[in-house]
Amino acid sequence: MVVQKKESVFNTLNECEVEDITLEFFYKPHTITLLILSIIGVIFMSFIRDDKSIDSNICAGIWCVIFFLILVSLLAFPNGPFVRPHPAVWRMVFGLSVLYSLTLLFLLFQKYETIKGMILWLDPNLKDFRIDMDKEYGVNCSDINVEKFWAHLDVFAAGHFFGWVSKAILVRHYGILWSMSMMWEFTEVMFSHLLPNFKECWWDAWILDVLLCNGFGIWVGMKICKMLEMRDYNWPGIKDIDTTKGKIKRAALQFTPASWTPVRWLDPNSSYMRFFSVCQMVIMWQVSELNTFFLKHIFEMPPSHPLVVGRLFFLSIVVAPSTRQYYTYVTDPNCKRLGTQCWVYAVIMVTESLLCIKNGKELFQQTEIFNISVWLMIMLFFSVVSVLGFWQADWLTGKQFDADVVPNSISNDNNFEEDYKTSKSKTL
Repeated sequence: MVVQKKESVFNTLNECEVEDITLEFFYKPHTITLLILSIIGVIFMSFIRDDKSIDSNICAGIWCVIFFLILVSLLAFPNGPFVRPHPAVWRMVFGLSVLYSLTLLFLLFQKYETIKGMILWLDPNLKDFRIDMDKEYGVNCSDINVEKFWAHLDVFAAGHFFGWVSKAILVRHYGILWSMSMMWEFTEVMFSHLLPNFKECWWDAWILDVLLCNGFGIWVGMKICKMLEMRDYNWPGIKDIDTTKGKIKRAALQFTPASWTPVRWLDPNSSYMRFFSVCQMVIMWQVSELNTFFLKHIFEMPPSHPLVVGRLFFLSIVVAPSTRQYYTYVTDPNCKRLGTQCWVYAVIMVTESLLCIKNGKELFQQTEIFNISVWLMIMLFFSVVSVLGFWQADWLTGKQFDADVVPNSISNDNNFEEDYKTSKSKTL
């Protein structure tokens, strides 16, 4: 029975099923139809299209591989922990994450010139771009005026804001979020000798970034969490709705969570392994963020380039099921296996770091050992102390430190665990 319960937790985490299906057509496999259409498509593209251009042939081959991987993902890969808007979406996300991880592993065994040549083949315009053409932020810091302040509120400031909104929705813990925000500013300071665009004025780093963009983003994200927690998750079938307006509204709500699970990263009874797992998440988040800046710096791409923006957008989607699977693995004693999407994301993060280290030898030769040593000590110390502080706060108060974790039906801590365990069966 214990083994069955543990397998049930993992299966719910890795292969969440859809309940109360009303439009059965959209949830049937259609394997034969997909096979026939894909064969017809391959015949058309491989025999009828013009194959005189080598570049065009390579592009067509790459798109065909991606297309068939997505088909295999739809038919064979797990749903993951989410079912909205449709499990097929998360199967495709998982499939594309596998493809991205395999691509990174392939690039890891190539020379820098080879990888750079591939990038230039994708976008020849990057041939004339140099990373020192990037915008500088830490210039004339003593000259503070409204015009300069407003100039720093660019598209990247908006990216900061929306990024922290999404992080708040995923993590749902004020303390952990604020720790990651402040630790990232220390990270920028310690790596500014390697990455010039990390050099910022003090008011840019602590007022614009931490307080305004990050802080306001965290607050908005937590308010969204509170709003989603207060909702009544009663989903009538679209066939049961009579009015056209009601059907349209129900279709739009398909892109919202099917339910909302309370989050409790730490509690008074947390083990030390759970404590260190939360610390590990905080540190790994910093490494994942660093990969973004090192990749674009080493391979010389502007921040607005489609490859940079596309990677950020894609990984922001991948990290949603990964965070949920990691949370369940850390907090649920019945879950003994890490979810597949989280496992693949860990491979992506580590491989990106290795790719940066291998191809950034000239850059890392300029590394100031003192700065990196201080950074490592600050990351370890601050993550342990901050998480320990939240843990002790939970222990002293007997309540979760989060703003949105306790459902309205819970009036005291005695019945929290029972409600919490019940809520574990819910899915986002």
